[in-house]
Amino acid sequence: MKKIFFICFAALFACGGNETVQVPVLKNDLRAPAYPLVTIDPYTSAWSFTDNLYDDDVRHWTGKEFPLIGAIRVDGQAYRFMGVEKAPMKAVGAISYESAWTGKYTLDPPAKGWEKPDFDDRKWASGEAAFGTGDYANVKTTWTTSDIWVRRTIKAETVPEGKLFLKYSHDDNFELYINGIQVIGTGYEWRQDVIVELKNEVKESIKDGNIVVAAHCHNQTGGGFVDFGIYTEDTSAKKSFDNPAVQKSVDVQATQTHYVFECGNVELKLSFIAPLLPNDLNLISRPVNYIAYDVKSLDGKEHQTEIYFEASPNWALDDPLQQTSKSRAYEFKNVNKEVHLFAKTGSDEQKVLGKRGDDVRIDWGYFYLSSEKENASFAVGNGYDIRAQFANNGALSGDAKAKDNANLAIAQSLGTSQAASGKILIGYDDIYSIQYFGTNLRPYWKKDGSKSIESAFADACNEFVSLKNKCAKFDYDLMTAATSAGGREYAELCALAYRQAIAAHKLVEAPNGDLLFLSKENFSNGSIGTVDITYPSAPLFLLYNPELAKGLLNHIFYYSESGKWTKPFPAHDVGTYPWANGQTYGGDMPVEEAGNMLIVTAAIAKVEGNAKYAEKHWDVLTTWTDYLAENGLDPENQLCTDDFAGHFAHNVNLSVKAIAGIASYGYLADLLGKKDVAEKYTAKAKEMAGEWVKMADDGDHYRLTFDQPGTWSQKYNLVWDKLLKLNIFPETVVQKEIPYYLTKQNTYGLPLDNRRNYTKADWIVWTATLADDAETFGKFIAPLHKFVNETTDRIPMSDWYNTDSKKHVGFRARAVVGGYYIKLLEDRLK
Repeated sequence: MKKIFFICFAALFACGGNETVQVPVLKNDLRAPAYPLVTIDPYTSAWSFTDNLYDDDVRHWTGKEFPLIGAIRVDGQAYRFMGVEKAPMKAVGAISYESAWTGKYTLDPPAKGWEKPDFDDRKWASGEAAFGTGDYANVKTTWTTSDIWVRRTIKAETVPEGKLFLKYSHDDNFELYINGIQVIGTGYEWRQDVIVELKNEVKESIKDGNIVVAAHCHNQTGGGFVDFGIYTEDTSAKKSFDNPAVQKSVDVQATQTHYVFECGNVELKLSFIAPLLPNDLNLISRPVNYIAYDVKSLDGKEHQTEIYFEASPNWALDDPLQQTSKSRAYEFKNVNKEVHLFAKTGSDEQKVLGKRGDDVRIDWGYFYLSSEKENASFAVGNGYDIRAQFANNGALSGDAKAKDNANLAIAQSLGTSQAASGKILIGYDDIYSIQYFGTNLRPYWKKDGSKSIESAFADACNEFVSLKNKCAKFDYDLMTAATSAGGREYAELCALAYRQAIAAHKLVEAPNGDLLFLSKENFSNGSIGTVDITYPSAPLFLLYNPELAKGLLNHIFYYSESGKWTKPFPAHDVGTYPWANGQTYGGDMPVEEAGNMLIVTAAIAKVEGNAKYAEKHWDVLTTWTDYLAENGLDPENQLCTDDFAGHFAHNVNLSVKAIAGIASYGYLADLLGKKDVAEKYTAKAKEMAGEWVKMADDGDHYRLTFDQPGTWSQKYNLVWDKLLKLNIFPETVVQKEIPYYLTKQNTYGLPLDNRRNYTKADWIVWTATLADDAETFGKFIAPLHKFVNETTDRIPMSDWYNTDSKKHVGFRARAVVGGYYIKLLEDRLK
């Protein structure tokens, strides 16, 4: 049975004069691996990595802390409902960028027992940390082999009191021991500044003040890195928000995440709202989200309530050790003479577009908290002092002076009543967003430079009630449509994927007027505008706004048509985010990217009912199609979108893409009235498909590669033959493949192919969409839903995970989950 409940914020601090309307909500019962909170773009993207909002810091999708604390004061008693109030950490032996340290290391496999505290490492070399490749800025000892072993002895004068923590960074596979006790063991992943609390067993192992840390890192591919330190708590700091609320529920919708808390005798409903309504490009781009709340008495009595929100300057820093003297607060009067409070922070350096990379956060521009002035107060300063002000008085001092490394806080007094509602606004002004072939581009919302961030916040405030109603309706309509198309579990996955997919992009306008919707390859190398990220993510944008789908392609067309890229197939990317100055990926994907561009262009035509967009780019589309006709049937040794699996030749699924790409060109030619061209290339695609069937046949299924019998793989690229009604491959191909796949599923889904048990979540949904009946579709979706619901990796949804365990392999927060919407797209195109 569908679970329906109603959420209504009936008495808002409404700036716009509209009334809130009741909209039904289909509750999402999925336990998300991480919950989206603030989702603006790849830099301003904050999540809760825990079940309860108050169990940990709010974090950037990379895992870096973006502290955001929330508390409500009920009849003088403070209840913390968001974030944690951590005691400051003191270094016992700091990580290298805080304080230099030297360790012993070897690049050759050491003798048994290398991790033990009494191991003799005198023959090992000495080197200053950090250890790694040139990909990392603070490397002091270069390491370019596949493996490194590092030992460090930390001398503590006494056994540290209180909790003990390890802080570490690594790239790739990493294991770490403290006094011979294993503390860390990762798979293939790379992380920076991870902090873990150490168990009592480790603390009890410290004798004579010696802490021996031994680590081994295996660099599987790309850059390598090792650094670590030991810390303890400064227990002298006094906390004001020790008393947490009781979280009763959490519900992820497409544009909103709803929480319900019990705070003494009142109920608090909290909603994080990102009004990413896809038909409004200014709204998609506007860098302002809402945190709305509704307070209701649980005992029928009136209660005096105040609410508090506090943010750290980390929101505007790549690294928390960067300096900021720019935290301050001020008032702003909009055109309607309404007064708004602002608290802002930013780094001292302000090197606009000064860095690029993957595990990198923005450190230029400014982060903002904002509120209407009525019944509100603000402060800038030390977090412990500000919290004490609120806990004691229910209001803040109004101290707005600029301070070094200061936190920002806003408090609102709700008076004495049985019910009250309100909101704060949270956002970021990045000044310039993207460097595009040497030109710095502003974000789309202020593309001509005429609008201020304060005006954008004022507009957001005025439109709040209207946008909240629109978001509620959008969320309900999406859940209803997705449930109808693919079942309840499918709908829950789509809801979780929505903000993740959109916020992994930045919307800007090119100097020639093209719309650019540029993706960032989150935790897969940081590339910008990657074609094989566009391809899987495209269904979401094709479904809701094909102009955004064009924005995924325009930069690649320009790169070739301008003569900057001269190869007869598309580029893989146009740089490393946020620098879009030309491809930086180390290799090409000729068949992959040519097929991707042709298929998505054809899908745009299918959605719009015409091929005008394709006509603008006909010459380069023709070049790419001819390349596929010559090289696509039996691809030579090369990478495809699943590049983590490595190079291989004779890729059967890649051949499907090439054939579908050629057929897409024929489809486009037909729409443009180029009948001879259409017949020629459609015939070519059918001829190649006939050869494919013979070459790939392996009895009850089709192979992974043409030359290897006894192999298999997901043929997810066949989905476009179905959706675009190309009718190139015989129906018997899918009829043979689908039953075979069902015999290969593991607990958490269908592996990508026979080589390993890992899979790609987006491709599972595409494969499932090949099925013609709801029951079979659901058989593929249920294990994927089960993984997302049960994974022990509490991170924004990963698309690359193990089907036989609760662990992901790599990647997180990527746009490719927009591919989940392909089943909904199929329904639209029927």
